[in-house]
Amino acid sequence: MDEEYDVIVLGTGLKECILSGLLSVDGLKVLHMDRNDYYGGESTSLNLVQLWKRFRGSDKPPANLGPSRDYNVDMVPKFMMANGTLVRVLIHTDVTKYLSFKAVDGSYVFNKGKVHKVPATDIEALKSPLMGLFEKRRFRKFIIYVQDYDENDPKTHGGLDLTRVTTRELISKYGLDDNTVDFIGHALALHRDDCYLDEPALDTVKRMKLYAESLARFQGGSPYIYPLYGLGELPQAFARLSAVYGGTYMLNKPECKVEFDVEGKVCGVTSEGETAKCKKVVCDPSYLPNKVRKVGKVARAIAIMSHPIPNTDDSHSVQVILPQKQLGRKSDMYLFCCSYSHNVAPKGKFIAFVSSEAETDRPEIELKPGIDLLGPVDELFFDTYDRLEPVNEPSLDNCFISTSYDGTTHFESTVMDVLHLYRMITGKNADLSVDLSAASAAEE
Repeated sequence: MDEEYDVIVLGTGLKECILSGLLSVDGLKVLHMDRNDYYGGESTSLNLVQLWKRFRGSDKPPANLGPSRDYNVDMVPKFMMANGTLVRVLIHTDVTKYLSFKAVDGSYVFNKGKVHKVPATDIEALKSPLMGLFEKRRFRKFIIYVQDYDENDPKTHGGLDLTRVTTRELISKYGLDDNTVDFIGHALALHRDDCYLDEPALDTVKRMKLYAESLARFQGGSPYIYPLYGLGELPQAFARLSAVYGGTYMLNKPECKVEFDVEGKVCGVTSEGETAKCKKVVCDPSYLPNKVRKVGKVARAIAIMSHPIPNTDDSHSVQVILPQKQLGRKSDMYLFCCSYSHNVAPKGKFIAFVSSEAETDRPEIELKPGIDLLGPVDELFFDTYDRLEPVNEPSLDNCFISTSYDGTTHFESTVMDVLHLYRMITGKNADLSVDLSAASAAEE
């Protein structure tokens, strides 16, 4: 272990694994260590016995739930946008050859007390019960503008400069009502709060286009895909990838103490009395607790059920977004459901998550609007964890720390953090101009 590395990565969470993969592919010499004896860190995947140990303090789950090994319960469950940035990263690093994906059945939004399918195209808009007849026509005009919009072709801009015009101004040109704006912003563009309304509209238009393009990709009911056997497969796939490029992985390394030189720059990592030298360290917040601060916390509920979420057209995998306004909250709530069709539970069993940025200290009360949509549950677990972000200056100490995972049930914000760290570490943007069809053979 007494060698010198370009980068030492601490923690095998999703973000750390993606970075270690990208850096290995770039030809850097990478050592990747984790104090745990399993992959995934905070974003690990648990079988039933592990789940019971963690939340119930015993290792004897009820027999009627089926075999423990048939469960892969992701601790940070997130769907991937089919044409999204994470899929581009997976293709760019060629890690897709170690994974199999399957499309997610449904994408829904909570509106006026009911669950509705998210209308993403002009045709779906005309059928949607979310809007009255005249509103449908206005929404359809807006959707067509977004679909036809091409950043590089001013003819499609309708005389508007979307780098200057705010989302609120753009939407007001189409006369859409608040209810419609709510599902556009939160269920199509996937914004987490309403700040976007006063920001340039280009970002929202691009997000809506990504949703529509991802939806068209599989002609399924949603724009999302998810790996068979759950997200626990991802860190392991990146570990294999890293090994192919000469990277070294070590699990079960206690302590992992980051060492600094006299100038306060990182110079190595010590574990079990041995020090590996390095120029840079990449890690999750738990490895450098004195260089991060708490910025919030996530509340979540995990349910094991014997049926799909009601009113989602019997979807075996589904995301439901509950926009903040609909609940009188400051942040959105998310429902995520997966089942035996993605091999994350035994036949006939479904795993559902309700998650949100915590606004109180009582998750069981706070998450009730989401839990009420699940119907009867076999088992229910509650959990909260702190959201941490770095406060260090990486140019001074060469420590690159990821932020904690947020409460969203899709990957867009997670990947942005990874690409931001990549840019800081390497001084360049990741090249993500890839052939998206490369991931399609695996999906079915």
